[in-house]
Amino acid sequence: MIRNLFAAALLAALGAGLITAGLQHFRVTPLILHAETFEGEGGHSHGAEAVVAAHEHPEGTLAHTHDEAVATNAATPEEWAPQDGFERTAYTTLATVLAAAGFALLIGAVSMFANIPITFANGLLWGMAGFVTFTLAPAYGLPPELPGMPAGDLFARQVWWTGTALATGAACLLLAKTRAGWAFAVATALIVAPHIIGAPVAPDEPSAVPAHLATEFAAITLGTALVFWLVLGTVFGKLNDTFAARQATVPTGAVA
Repeated sequence: MIRNLFAAALLAALGAGLITAGLQHFRVTPLILHAETFEGEGGHSHGAEAVVAAHEHPEGTLAHTHDEAVATNAATPEEWAPQDGFERTAYTTLATVLAAAGFALLIGAVSMFANIPITFANGLLWGMAGFVTFTLAPAYGLPPELPGMPAGDLFARQVWWTGTALATGAACLLLAKTRAGWAFAVATALIVAPHIIGAPVAPDEPSAVPAHLATEFAAITLGTALVFWLVLGTVFGKLNDTFAARQATVPTGAVA
């Protein structure tokens, strides 16, 4: 069973990752490249947090677009980054597929722990739960950010994001296991608590990134994540059903 679950998770991750990478290439990456043209115009150096394979320059390093910095300190080596075009697309695709594999294995482990199999019948529900847990709930406090946009402290954002995902995931799992009145109350508290605490606030700094570009990026990023999770959950469930049916046809004592 574990072998079948592992295989289903990896195959579903490959499919969802490749589809998502295609959407990113045509819809998300052009917005990131456009936003990078505004870097340095607003006096803000963006953080190192990745946002859907965003191309970023960690603080304290030299970026390949900062020509004046290289000119004044030619002895400092430039940090490696994939070149725009095929190389960047290839690395983004690889990172997306690997992230999909991690998420697939995670929800597979949760399904075993909770004794709630992922099937084709409930695959969409698993996908929606993943989307709400890892994308929608955190994005309510920390919306997707383009390069050049002000952002709060990286570590504080990571802590808040992790806490929000854990609390929201626990709420979804609790509601999946029981529909008692107390469960709804506890789930509501878990979902609301991180937002009452509040996400780290971005500094009040000017940004040259147009507001409409930031809004479009957030909307497309959330839409891409929704497609990813729905495909992952549905394909995962379908493969689980297929492998389970195949296993059931193997005679007792035979080597599968």
